[in-house]
Amino acid sequence: MASLDQKSPNVLLQSLCCRITGKSEADVAHQFQYAVRVIGSNYAPTIERDEFLVSEKIKKEFVRQRREADAALFSELHRKLQSQGVLKNRWSILYLLLSLSEDPAKPPTGLPIFTTLFAQALPRDAHSTPYYCARPQSLPLNYPDRTQSAQSSGSMGSSGISSLGVYAMNGPTNQSIQPHLTQLTQVVGDSLRQQLGSRLAWNLSAVPPSVPTSTSKGLPNSMTRSVPRSRRDCDANSCVEISEASLVRDILYVFQGIDGKCVKMSNPENCYKIDAKIAVSKSLRDTVSRLAELGWLHNKVRKYTDQRSLDRAFGLVGQHMSIVYLLYMQLQVEDDQGVNLGVDSNLTLRRLLVWTYDPKTRLKTLAALVDHCQGRKGGELASAVHAYGKTGDPYMRALVQHILSLVSHPILNFLYRWIYDGELEDMYHEFFVASDPTVKTDRLWHDKYTLRKSMIPSFITRDQARKVLLIGKSINFLHQVCQDRTPPGKMIAASKSADSPKDAAELFTDLEGAFQGKIDAAYFETSKYLLDVLNKNYLLLEHMKAMRRYLLLGQGDFIRHLMDLLKPELVRPATTLYQHNLTGILETAVRATNAQFDSPEILKRLDVRLLEVSPGDTGWDVFSLDYHVEGPIATVFTRECMSHYLRVFNFLWRAKRMEYILTDIWKGQMCNAKLLKRMPELSGVLHQCHVLASEMVHFIHQMQYYITFEVLECSWDELWNKVQQAQDLDHIIAAHEVFLDTIITRCLLDANSRPLLNQLRAIFDQIIEFQNAQEAMYRAALEELQLRLQFEERKAQREAEGEWGVTASEEEVENKRIRDFQETVPKLCTQLQILTHFYQGAVQQFLVLLTTSADESLQFLSFRLDFNEHYKAREPRLRLSLGSTRGRRSLHT
Repeated sequence: MASLDQKSPNVLLQSLCCRITGKSEADVAHQFQYAVRVIGSNYAPTIERDEFLVSEKIKKEFVRQRREADAALFSELHRKLQSQGVLKNRWSILYLLLSLSEDPAKPPTGLPIFTTLFAQALPRDAHSTPYYCARPQSLPLNYPDRTQSAQSSGSMGSSGISSLGVYAMNGPTNQSIQPHLTQLTQVVGDSLRQQLGSRLAWNLSAVPPSVPTSTSKGLPNSMTRSVPRSRRDCDANSCVEISEASLVRDILYVFQGIDGKCVKMSNPENCYKIDAKIAVSKSLRDTVSRLAELGWLHNKVRKYTDQRSLDRAFGLVGQHMSIVYLLYMQLQVEDDQGVNLGVDSNLTLRRLLVWTYDPKTRLKTLAALVDHCQGRKGGELASAVHAYGKTGDPYMRALVQHILSLVSHPILNFLYRWIYDGELEDMYHEFFVASDPTVKTDRLWHDKYTLRKSMIPSFITRDQARKVLLIGKSINFLHQVCQDRTPPGKMIAASKSADSPKDAAELFTDLEGAFQGKIDAAYFETSKYLLDVLNKNYLLLEHMKAMRRYLLLGQGDFIRHLMDLLKPELVRPATTLYQHNLTGILETAVRATNAQFDSPEILKRLDVRLLEVSPGDTGWDVFSLDYHVEGPIATVFTRECMSHYLRVFNFLWRAKRMEYILTDIWKGQMCNAKLLKRMPELSGVLHQCHVLASEMVHFIHQMQYYITFEVLECSWDELWNKVQQAQDLDHIIAAHEVFLDTIITRCLLDANSRPLLNQLRAIFDQIIEFQNAQEAMYRAALEELQLRLQFEERKAQREAEGEWGVTASEEEVENKRIRDFQETVPKLCTQLQILTHFYQGAVQQFLVLLTTSADESLQFLSFRLDFNEHYKAREPRLRLSLGSTRGRRSLHT
C-alpha cells in the first residue's frame, strides 16, 4: 500500500470519511461528495484571523479551568510550532481546537477520530500553501449516480467521481497533498466558527440514502425508530411506500443540493421530485415538492457562485458578491430555522415547511438577484442590486439593502483610496474611474483619467462621480505635474477605507448626508489647495492677464510703439526677415513702454514667431507674437488654446495695422493739404481722397469698437468672473475655453463666418491699395510742386539780377511738363473712383452678410457701419435685408 505522502487528496479525503463513519468505501459516497463540496466551496470567514489572540484565548481557558501546567505546555508547544515553520495556516487548527473545547454540546461520534486522523495526515516536512493558490474548482451541482461514477472511473480508490479529475496534481507528491489538507483545515475551522459544524458533523455521521440502518451511528432516533427495516433496505423496484421520516431525511439532503434516495433532481423538468415508482400520498408529494424548491433555489445560487467565484472578468465586486450569496445560502436553512435539525426528534415535513418559510423567501430573493445580475460586474453589478431593492416590501428592501452594503464594500474601498490617496488599483476594470497608462504627464489632467459611465453605481449621482474623479485627479496632478507632495489642505478626519460592511451600510442609509459630506469635503479641500498652488507658485492668473495684454493687444502703448519700430522691417519681403532682429526690436519696445514693469517670469515668455511664408508675403503677413507655456500652466493654456490665441492675434494685428495705415493716410493728408493748394488742378483729387479716407476711418473705428469692447472686454469680464468663482481646475479650463470660443466666433474666425472674414479681408486689401495710390499721387504731386517751385525760384533770381526771367525755350519746356502732369490728374481721379467703387462694393457686400447673420451683435454692427444709410441707398439688397431685419426686431419687441 502506498505511503500517506504519496496518496492523492481524493484518496485521503475518502479514507477520512471512512475512518469517521466506520464504513466501507462503497458506503460513504454521499459523505464523500459532501466533503468535496465543503472543500471546494468559496466560503470565507468574516472575523479577523489572529493567531496570537486565539492562542491567548486557549491559554486563558486552561487557566480558568485551573490547568496552569497544561497552559504552560501549550505555550511551549505553540512556540516550537512557530519556530519550525511547518504550517502557515496555524490559526485554522488552533481555532478548530478552541471551537471544539468551547462547544457546550458533546461532539458527534467520530469527531475526535477525525481530529486525530487529520493531525496524523500532516507531513512533517510539508510546506503549507496559501488557500487561494491551489483552490480546487467546485463540483457540478447535480452529482452523478454512484454506480455511473464507479463505471466511468474504474475504481473509487483513484477518485470515485469522474468530475473530481480537476483535483489531480502533477503526481502523488507532498505538494499535491498539502494544499488540500490546508484548505480542509481552513474550511472546517471556519464552518465550526460560523455554527455550521453541526451540519458537517451530522451529515458525515448520518446514514446516506443508500446505506443500511445497521451502520447509521449518527442518525437521530426519529429517523430510525419510525422506519421499518424492510422498507429502508428495499430498493426502488420493491418499495411501494416510504415513511415521512425518510422523506424528511431526503429533504435535508435536497436543501444542500444533494439527491436523496427518493427525492432526486429531474433534469428534464429541472426540479426535485419523488420517484414516480414510490407510493406517497398526494399531500406528502405536494409538501415535498414545495420544500424541494428550497434545494432548487440552493442549486441555482450555488451554480452562479461556483461559476463566478474565480472568474477574473467578474471582478472583486462579483467575487465578493459570490461570497455573500454563499454565506446567505449556507445560513438560511440553519440559522433562520431557529432549531437544530440534526438533533430534533419530532421533525416533520409540516414543521420543515413552517421553519423554511423565511429562508425560502430569502433564497428566492437571491435567485432573482442572480438572474438580474447575469453578465454584470463592478459598479454595474452594484447598480443592478440597488435597482432590485426598489420594492414596496420592507423586508425584501432591507435584505437587498444589506446585500448591497456588503457587495459595494470593494467599490467603497476603491473610492476612498482614490479620494484620499489618489491611488487606483482596479485590475478588473470595475471602478467608475478609468486610467490610461499610455497618456504622458503633460496630458494627465485632460486624458489620463476618465469616467466609465456604465460603471457608475446608480446610488452615486453623476455630480458625485464627477467630484470623485476630480479629487483623485487633483491629487495625482499635484504629485506628478506640480511636484507637490504636501497634503492638500486640512484633510478630513475620516477613515481612508470602508472599514467594514457596517460602515458601508451606514453610508447607504444616508447617501445625501454622510456620504455626500465625505465627497464634498474632500472635493473642496483638494480643489482649493490645487488652485492655491497654481496661483501662488505658478502665477496662473498673472499669465492669463499677460495673454490679454500681449496676444490680445490689451497693452496699447506697447503695441503702438512696437508697430512704429517694426514698420521698416515688416514692409520688406518676408523672406528677408530674421527672427533675432525682430526679437531685439521686441525687447526695445518692452523697455520703452509700461511693459517693462511686468514680472520677469512673464516677460521671459514673450517672444516673436514668424509664420509660414507664401510667395509675395511681406513682413506684416508673417509676423506674430508668441507666449511660451510649460509645466502646470500648460494644462490651462494647451496647444489648442495657444493656436486659438495665435489666430486671434493675427486677426487683431491685421485690424490694428489698418488703423495704423489710416493714421498715416490722415497725417499725410493734413501735412500735404497746404502745400498742394498751389496746384488747383489737384483739388478734386484731394477732396476725393479725403472723402474715401473718412469712409475707411469710420469703418475701421466701428470695427475696432466692436472687437475691443463688444468682443474682447465683455468676454474677458465674463471669464474673470468665472475664474474668481471657480471651485476646481476644470471650471477654470471650461471658462477659458468658452472665452476663446466666443472670441473666435465673434471675431469671424469660425467656419460659419468664413464669407464674412473673406469680405473683411477684401476691405482691408482696398485700404492698403488706397494707401499705395495716395502715396504714389503725393509723390508725383510733390515732385511736380518741387519742379514748379524751382522754376519760379530761378525766374525770380534772374529777374533780381536784371536778366530775363526765362527764355522762350525754357518756358516752352515748363509749360509742356505742366500740361503732361495735368493730363495725369484725370487718370488719378479715375483710379480713385475705381478704388472707391471696389471699396464701397466690398463694404456693401459685407453689410449684406452682416444683416443676414443670426448673431444680433453683428446685425447691430451693420447699423453702426451704415448709420446714415449711405450704403443702403446704393444697394437694393441691403435695403431689403435691413428692412427685413428691422421688421424682425419690431416683431420681437
